[in-house]
Amino acid sequence: MFDSITIVGVGLISGSFSLALKDKGLVKNVIGVSRTKASLDKALELGLIDEAYPLEEAVKKSDLIYVAIPVDVTVPMMRTIMDMVTDRQVVTDAGSTKQALCESLADHPMRHRFVAAHPMWGTEYSGPEAAVHNAFAGRSCVICEKEKSATDALDMIEGLYRDMGMHMVYMDADSHDMHAAYISHISHITSFALANTVLEKEKEESAIFELAGGGFESTVRLAKSSPAMWLPIFMQNRENVLDVLNEHISQLRKFKACLEKENADYLRELMENANKIRRIIK
Repeated sequence: MFDSITIVGVGLISGSFSLALKDKGLVKNVIGVSRTKASLDKALELGLIDEAYPLEEAVKKSDLIYVAIPVDVTVPMMRTIMDMVTDRQVVTDAGSTKQALCESLADHPMRHRFVAAHPMWGTEYSGPEAAVHNAFAGRSCVICEKEKSATDALDMIEGLYRDMGMHMVYMDADSHDMHAAYISHISHITSFALANTVLEKEKEESAIFELAGGGFESTVRLAKSSPAMWLPIFMQNRENVLDVLNEHISQLRKFKACLEKENADYLRELMENANKIRRIIK
């Protein structure tokens, strides 16, 4: 059990992480760090954290520092934190991109106390109110550059996520960012684009509300995600996102051409090929 941990950022991921630790009796005290007092007050009210301190004081009091903030500010924040920690502490993050962060810490003398992690879970909601119990069960957690983390630090983070019901996946930071672009980032861009398409063409909001079925709702759900979180992800993973976006546009053009040419046979072939995803996702 931890005497004290710090969560930097008190939103969806870090709040759910804190709840998981508390539910399993793995921590006595959770300290919150945030740029806004309102977020800290709400996190205290919801029981996500027990105390709130400025960063330096919080780090000094903690065995584990868990960073879950937008990826553009994670890089400078992480360097600041790594300058503070000792060999008795462990630092980890939950960011959706890894290459920029890992590169920035590559030569840091305390790199071995950092574990680069990405728990593959999230929702379209943000802020302390979005945190939920049992969030990570049955999901994957990606660990990047595990060979650069001290054995005790790696064991700690792996153990925590396994206790939460996650299984571990290992890869280098470049591979993580490429796969994340295909599995996660393109889904969000597609959802944002579809929402803009509907909002542009369907001026009657009541019609959207009344007629939208489950298929539309599930497809456009991610468009409710926070731009403050996703803009930095798209920009930091720009090259990989462009690759997958170009392929996605190519696929859309095939469907468009089928309809323009009334080519029902090829349209059916495209859909039947897409059905192969059933073998992977039940």
